[in-house]
Amino acid sequence: MSEFRMPSLGADMQYGTIVEWRVKPGDAVKRGDVVALVETEKGIIEVEIFESGVIESLVTQPGQKVPVGTTLATLSGDGKRAAPQAAPSPITAAPVMPASVQEKEPSSKAAIAPASAEVMRPRVSPLARKYAQELGVDLSHIAGTGADGAITVADVERAAEGAQPATSPTIPATGAAKGLDLAGKRRVIAAAMARSKREIPHYYLSTTIDMRRSLDWLAMENGKRPVTKRLLYSVLLIRAVALALRSTPELNGFWADEAFKPGEGIHVGVAISLRQGGLVNPAIHDVDKKSLDELMESMLDLVNRARSGHLRSSELSDGTITVTNLGEQGVESVFGVIYPPQVALVGFGKITERPYAANGMIGVRPMIDATLSADHRVSDGHRGARFLLEIEKLLQDPENL
Repeated sequence: MSEFRMPSLGADMQYGTIVEWRVKPGDAVKRGDVVALVETEKGIIEVEIFESGVIESLVTQPGQKVPVGTTLATLSGDGKRAAPQAAPSPITAAPVMPASVQEKEPSSKAAIAPASAEVMRPRVSPLARKYAQELGVDLSHIAGTGADGAITVADVERAAEGAQPATSPTIPATGAAKGLDLAGKRRVIAAAMARSKREIPHYYLSTTIDMRRSLDWLAMENGKRPVTKRLLYSVLLIRAVALALRSTPELNGFWADEAFKPGEGIHVGVAISLRQGGLVNPAIHDVDKKSLDELMESMLDLVNRARSGHLRSSELSDGTITVTNLGEQGVESVFGVIYPPQVALVGFGKITERPYAANGMIGVRPMIDATLSADHRVSDGHRGARFLLEIEKLLQDPENL
């Protein structure tokens, strides 16, 4: 028997609220399956399970706000489907009330069980009810697939897609975090960044990189492609960072328990601004093993899901380094704050035309500022400088990225 606990989805997370379970006791699960929706200050996150087995019991109920590390469910590892058990219900029904009392109760209180089965209301998770209202879905026509027949978010989404496939998005454009306390979100971010500056001895390096070869190659490559398959120059930057980490692995990992722990892969976190305010830092996994096309697809998918509230827990917890690119905002240089427990952050500004001297000649070249914020407990300026130099070399040979 093992315990599935509330995961830490970043240094700025202390609590999480179970919104909905996607499993019930007796369900067989495998590592990576989404088993619950958890609300944090960053929004509502799809939480994956860390090991395979069979769900024995659901310990924490929807609506409960619990600290990171709290047991959410118990799991058996025998791989055999358990016999059905009386599972805790996502929504607990109140005792049956006399008809005279029911008539006085507001119709919105779905937790009160009607005396007549003919008017029995469906069991609905809180988030599913909210989505149904936003999407105009009639809950009485939905068959629930959750525990004890409860209607889940997925059920509402399927019903909405069937009724309005062309116009109804699964989640509103502002994302699942709609209605969150932005002041609270900023407080959480502030706490994480204050911790970073207080505990991490930062050092900062900067270099300017000639982007002519990269941009010329990109223009030629994109000229061969349909519009939907064209690459953005940002994928070249992210790919160059990932490949440069192979030669400076001490920048790729975490500081934990007073020691450096290398990352098991090169998972590059991408700083993404949300439409409703705030930032998230989800990771693209194994960037060094992806082609530019795969990386472009992964990056677009990640940005879209971050802004629509469909991020997974592994994407928020697995990042081994962060890249922030503020070029589109007109910023020429950015010296970022390391996102703990990571030990490095790379920043890129906008590409600008600047005077450039080479071989005794002065010309104009497209240049970009690349910066490194790194943890002095793990690396030093010499290693950081080699890392930035390797990024520059890689960007001078874009066809081999």
